[in-house]
Amino acid sequence: MLFNELPHGSIPKLERPGSIREQVYGALLELISSRSLHPGQHLVESELAGHLGVSRQPVREALQRLNTEGWVDLRPAQGAFVHEPTGDETDQLFVVRVLLETEAARLAAVGPSTDGLERLDELCEWGEAAVAADDVDAVVIANATFHACVMELAGNAVLAELAAHVEQRVRRYYTPIVSQAWVEHRELIAAIAAHDDARAQQVMRAHTVDARTRFPPRPSR
Repeated sequence: MLFNELPHGSIPKLERPGSIREQVYGALLELISSRSLHPGQHLVESELAGHLGVSRQPVREALQRLNTEGWVDLRPAQGAFVHEPTGDETDQLFVVRVLLETEAARLAAVGPSTDGLERLDELCEWGEAAVAADDVDAVVIANATFHACVMELAGNAVLAELAAHVEQRVRRYYTPIVSQAWVEHRELIAAIAAHDDARAQQVMRAHTVDARTRFPPRPSR
């Protein structure tokens, strides 16, 4: 069955009111991007609808939308499956991530705020503690929040929006649990605090390029 191996209570019934279509779409997107539903997994409309507490129609619409966005593959006479990215797709995604994150680091170093630097330091402490505790979920959240904070310091809303979209897709590929990732975060904070935009770019570029080859892939739950 589709959800037998998922943690109990990880798929709550959707609450009303609100747009059921959007809630179903958001729930399925989160399950796919977090790898609760793993690449290649068959998605059965009736099972999804039952676990989410909705009819099959919003599930069908959500799967069609996710297919358009590249998260789901709809195969004639077979049904829906979680998309399995090719090596080329993964490489292209990480190339884009490097460009966005590197530019964000440069902009952040040009005009950081004291509050922003303090927030980055707090997030780094959180991530380091999660690594020490081997808390994979907490590490993933801390890492994503750290990079989102750098984007916020960059002060470019369009850049932040694009990066958030890319980061969501990147979540499928790796877990930034190695301690070296957080050493690099510390180096980035130092570069931003020193207003050294060239160094900030250098650190972030190396950090994001290495993510493609050094960090371990995210396990399926």
